[in-house]
Amino acid sequence: MKNNSDNYQNTPNSKGYFGKYGGQIIPPQLKAIFDEIALEYQKTQNDPVFLEEYNNLLKDYVGRPSPLYFAKNLTKKLRGAKIYLKREDLNHTGAHKINHTLGEALLAKKMGKKKLLAETGAGQHGVALATAAAIVGIECEIHMGAIDIKKQHPNVIRMKLLGAKIIEVKSGGCCLKDAVDSAFGAFLKDPQNIFFGIGSVVGPHPYPMIVRNFQSIVGKEAKKQIFEHENKLPDYLIACVGGGSNAIGLFHEFLNDDVQMIGVEPSGRSFKPGDHAATLTLGKPGEIHGMFTYLLQDKNGNPLPVHSIASGLDYPGVGPVHSDLKDQKRVKYEVINDQEAIKAFLELSKVEGIIPALESSHAIAQAIKLAPQLDKNKIIIVNLSGRGDKDIDYVEKLLNI
Repeated sequence: MKNNSDNYQNTPNSKGYFGKYGGQIIPPQLKAIFDEIALEYQKTQNDPVFLEEYNNLLKDYVGRPSPLYFAKNLTKKLRGAKIYLKREDLNHTGAHKINHTLGEALLAKKMGKKKLLAETGAGQHGVALATAAAIVGIECEIHMGAIDIKKQHPNVIRMKLLGAKIIEVKSGGCCLKDAVDSAFGAFLKDPQNIFFGIGSVVGPHPYPMIVRNFQSIVGKEAKKQIFEHENKLPDYLIACVGGGSNAIGLFHEFLNDDVQMIGVEPSGRSFKPGDHAATLTLGKPGEIHGMFTYLLQDKNGNPLPVHSIASGLDYPGVGPVHSDLKDQKRVKYEVINDQEAIKAFLELSKVEGIIPALESSHAIAQAIKLAPQLDKNKIIIVNLSGRGDKDIDYVEKLLNI
């Protein structure tokens, strides 16, 4: 399935829309702040000093390129398509998040900001932003839901060790959406001195574009690597979707190629409201956190409570680029429930010796479903977006190991 437009190889339109999704739904007094961020970001794209510093950090600090690993044991067991794993879990800090947080931190420093501020769910973005803040020498503040703080305690400790101030959010559902609300509120108090390091391809323009562009390194590497391994394009790309940064990071470079793409959302415990976070599957267009996008919402347009076993996926919205890709039918969005994700978590651990993040386990579960249905000459690339160190205490209690 090819995309007949080159839209995704360029920026969104001048108002920040991917098709009809995105935009800047913000108070008028903030427009100048966000427009300045967009302008300064565009300047960095032609700034050799900025680009050299960023690329050197990716190479020498993050450890890029991350490997593209042929999961031969899992492939053999499933008796179907070849499964390759894009090993973002091997990055410094253990996930793809470091790709864009370093870019955000360098941009904040270039703009003379005094503090990096953000939300986090699973804690991977928080750890990555705290790491980036440390390396560039900027203060960092992370807002995190009370439920997620309990589930992701190892990452909370990491953030504190890195020098970040942790704000525990006890409002609403005490999870990712509420952490975003809290962080936005803190940002509004001092937007001149604070840089909001948004953790996914969400929020007002230019953040969905900025994060997408920094994350596109994943797909650029994967395309080169799969040709080195197989001398051809993959047949399928699979990635989990919460806000959607790791998914679009893998997908973006392949959007104009004859490659099928599957984004995997969490169907949680059930399809009852509050039991899942299957935004693109069950949501409808609405407004959240400064953007127009698919949203799980009540009859009044208010975000519904959500759930996922993976803290990084429990968000009622999604990046506007994914909303457009859904409407264009360029990407297919599937769902995986909590039990399927846990099963995939254990399977990859035991068969390949790789403990994946619970977020990434949703994508692994989808690959486990799909591979046996395909011929052995077909190729699947899964974005293994993070490692499972952060989840082992939670899984231990869950399974009574």
